[in-house]
Amino acid sequence: MHALRAHERGGAEGLRYEQAAEPVLGIGDVLVQVHAASFTPTEMGWPSTWVDRAGKDRRPVIPGHEVSGVVTALGYGTTGVAIGDAVYGLTDWYRDGTAAEYVVVEARNLAPKPARLSHREAAAIPMAGLTAVQALFEHGRLAAGQTVLILGAGGGVGSFAVQLARAAGARVLASARAWARELVLRLGADAFIDPDHDDVAASARDAHLVFDLVGGQAFARVWSSLREGARAVSVVEAPAARSDGPGPRGLFFVVEPNRAQLVELGRRLDARELGPVLGAVVPLAEGAAAFAAKQRGGSPGKVVLQVANDPT
Repeated sequence: MHALRAHERGGAEGLRYEQAAEPVLGIGDVLVQVHAASFTPTEMGWPSTWVDRAGKDRRPVIPGHEVSGVVTALGYGTTGVAIGDAVYGLTDWYRDGTAAEYVVVEARNLAPKPARLSHREAAAIPMAGLTAVQALFEHGRLAAGQTVLILGAGGGVGSFAVQLARAAGARVLASARAWARELVLRLGADAFIDPDHDDVAASARDAHLVFDLVGGQAFARVWSSLREGARAVSVVEAPAARSDGPGPRGLFFVVEPNRAQLVELGRRLDARELGPVLGAVVPLAEGAAAFAAKQRGGSPGKVVLQVANDPT
């Protein structure tokens, strides 16, 4: 099969489009013919990209953890899916990923592809949708009538979080670069905050929840201005310790695959309650350039790698 692989640790510049061995099925696994895949721009720096769960070097590696495709084979003991099913999901961090013509995934990490969506639209959902659901509702406990500030609202996760928070009846403050203004307002944000020109920390003072997708000084300033009882959930870094009393509550977390949540997201997507925020779609062979472009920023939504043509 063809795949995007890295033979040495590093960034997107080390990715090569080349021939690779087709992956081998294990117990409870599914072999998926990849129609479309997506990725997270920072994943080339994750330790799990380069080693297995025992810490053993597994280079050359195939990146990407979001997939939409068709089941072509089942491992021993696999249940819940059948050959020919159209599926989408989030793959294991410590296995070769989805930037390839075939990928092996645990069946429990897959759900039926939303019928209304093409494969390339569905591939934009798993990481963004699951991260947003888990951050806003599992960890952030966002409720109707509350105010949420989303830092980095223009990216794949942030743009999906805007939709989910709005649908939950929350007031949504979206912080993003100027190029994302039209997008986040169209998705339902109540206010747009440009970190280059506006006081994001001041906007955070009324927030019940901050969902951080940027980290660094921007998150530090917001964190320092949160009121007593507010919450901050970050997928970038843990909030710094504070010395000014009990203050807000902060949490860093890593998204987990969740079949039930994917099924529910699929239902809502098919009902048009939510929509994918699809950015650029590029051929798998141009995946290295797509990684590099996303790392530079300025690209709204999710970048998707087209691996096979969508059926008509």
